[in-house]
Amino acid sequence: MKKILYLHGFGSSGASGTVDLLRREFWERSEVAHRAVVVAPDIPLDPFVAMPKLEELAYEEMPDLVIGTSMGGFYAQQLHGFTRICVNPSFWLTKKYDILYVGKHKWLNRRKDGETEFHVTKETIAHFQEMEAHQFDGVTDDDRTLCHALFGDEDTLLSEQTRPVFEQHYPGMSHAFPGGHRMNDYIVTHTLLPYIRGLNII
Repeated sequence: MKKILYLHGFGSSGASGTVDLLRREFWERSEVAHRAVVVAPDIPLDPFVAMPKLEELAYEEMPDLVIGTSMGGFYAQQLHGFTRICVNPSFWLTKKYDILYVGKHKWLNRRKDGETEFHVTKETIAHFQEMEAHQFDGVTDDDRTLCHALFGDEDTLLSEQTRPVFEQHYPGMSHAFPGGHRMNDYIVTHTLLPYIRGLNII
């Protein structure tokens, strides 16, 4: 059975509307030969906890495709050896002071542990800063054809340098699409799904 590992954005969970849509498309609406299970974990807040857990999960599940959106794209890029699509990846979350700041936040979607709030500390931000500084260290020549990125041409949330930096490490592997930062049903249906189908791995 084919598998897709989906990594959500900051403050979200594996129970997002995007996950629901992907599951409908790759299970309920697909022919048996093209069905895929969508694995969508709740990502821990601290990146020093999250990254090892995601690596462990990836090697347990051995997904045919990893999809990461926003912060999930930050993590997906670092899962070397797997085919992955980073959608509007947030490579420098610590530069978004209105998003990642010390204090109490609310989860945008329900979490498996039932928590509705989380607290960002100075240590959390420091851990993100350290991981951001080394996030491209593991890129190899063999890996450069495995990582794809989709960038919304109306995405005002991310730095304009995000796509050029991605292209430095993965030349020719980024593509623009009409849309903003947040995933919605239209972007999933008209951009992400056709791109996945074009890879011919699901």
